[in-house]
Amino acid sequence: MQIVFFNTFEKPGEDQGMASAQLSICESQGIWSVLWMEGESESGSPLTWFEGMSWEEMIVAFRHGVSRVMGEGYTPIIDGMLDDRRPSSGSFVTMLQCYGEHHHNPELFQKLREWRRATAIAEKRSAYLVATNRILWMISAFVPKTAEELSQIPGWGSTKHASYGAEMLAILEEVEHDSVFPLQWVAEKLDTGIYTQWLYKQKETKYKSLMDRQMVKKHILLMVQQGGSLEQLGSELELSRRELMDRIEQLEQEGYDMDSLITRELNEVPEDEQLLVWEALSQVGDKYLKPILQQVYGASDASQLGKPVDVLYERLRLIRLRFRRSLTSKAV
Repeated sequence: MQIVFFNTFEKPGEDQGMASAQLSICESQGIWSVLWMEGESESGSPLTWFEGMSWEEMIVAFRHGVSRVMGEGYTPIIDGMLDDRRPSSGSFVTMLQCYGEHHHNPELFQKLREWRRATAIAEKRSAYLVATNRILWMISAFVPKTAEELSQIPGWGSTKHASYGAEMLAILEEVEHDSVFPLQWVAEKLDTGIYTQWLYKQKETKYKSLMDRQMVKKHILLMVQQGGSLEQLGSELELSRRELMDRIEQLEQEGYDMDSLITRELNEVPEDEQLLVWEALSQVGDKYLKPILQQVYGASDASQLGKPVDVLYERLRLIRLRFRRSLTSKAV
């Protein structure tokens, strides 16, 4: 096994001592390994962060692990292993986000979550589109009482204020709080150690998300190769059909051949129907599917179509993948 990278990490230990650990990237016959060993003894067993053939997956696992241990207080002898430099001062926005997460009012936060849930149901949209947890944490920590103060909460822009500002201020009106606006005082009051750990936690979460997407990608490609269907993929990955189609389209953009899956899914769709969709894509363009739906099927109301609209949209997206590939082939 060849060691291609090695670094030592240290963090304050007990009795004013220093705890150490070693991180290495190794390669053997095309297999990459990321190994973490705590302590100076070479007789122990290292913790394997990654083992596989993909360089891309290895790097993400490496950065995820580095973010986690640096958030725990470890400092590398050689820095610069993440996608950017080690966070130190950060931005004022991230300071507000960190402070809000650590100092929010739990009761008020729960009340805001209930408001968000009711609003999302009424508007038939995802709750995070109304307001993210991060925004609600900050609002419950700083408790703005005027439109001007509310506008100082990162993420609460003019669009949200036009839609929800009056409701939000009505909720906050009854809450007592002594926050001072503007919020520049946060930069001095925020604990540096807590803030640094929070920044690394954001990186850890980011790389964990990338790792999860890579696992989903591998699963989709394997299932496509084995003849799996969208229904099987959605069930095994616990993704909605819309989310799954988003992933399929992304894989197509990355250059992976999804034609075998497309063929299986369109097998029961009449050829004349597929031809009508193809002609509509040629005439109208492939950016928006609603005009295609209306041109081919004559309406966008499910009750008039006799079939669920989401099923028809899925068909259109599958045929559009082939259509776009044909355009790419002609361009080449």
